[in-house]
Amino acid sequence: MPGERSGRDVLRVERVFDAPIDAVFDAWLSVDALKLWWPAGPDWETPAAEIEARVGGRLRLVMRSPDGEEYGGSGTYVEIDRPRRLVFTWAWDTAKEEEPEQLVEVELIDRRDGTTQVLLTNRGLPDRAARDSHREGWLASFENLDLVLAGQ
Repeated sequence: MPGERSGRDVLRVERVFDAPIDAVFDAWLSVDALKLWWPAGPDWETPAAEIEARVGGRLRLVMRSPDGEEYGGSGTYVEIDRPRRLVFTWAWDTAKEEEPEQLVEVELIDRRDGTTQVLLTNRGLPDRAARDSHREGWLASFENLDLVLAGQ
């Protein structure tokens, strides 16, 4: 699929959003916005979202599928450089103890035409199946983010 580059345990996804860089960055740190765009599908929900938007602060999100199954995880903000870069750790509640924490890096580029390019790198995925699953999830979430940003 265009806009994706993957290594064994690293996933990279690129997307251009028709919104200014500040709006795109703010959508990553707003509980209300995250509840709308984080779920991995348009018919999914986010029943829990907690954000402590500071370096060292925690984030926690829980997605619920249409059949009621919940997928939760949490992490810590490592870097917040508004509006250009956001880095956080991530671990799913169901992760095995031997699995390393993931590291999610989000780079935002102001294209100077009212649009913003997002380069997402998701490191520390345990295997190809996890990478493929995360690719599907990020692509679906970015579809939701596009809709949320269009509604602003």
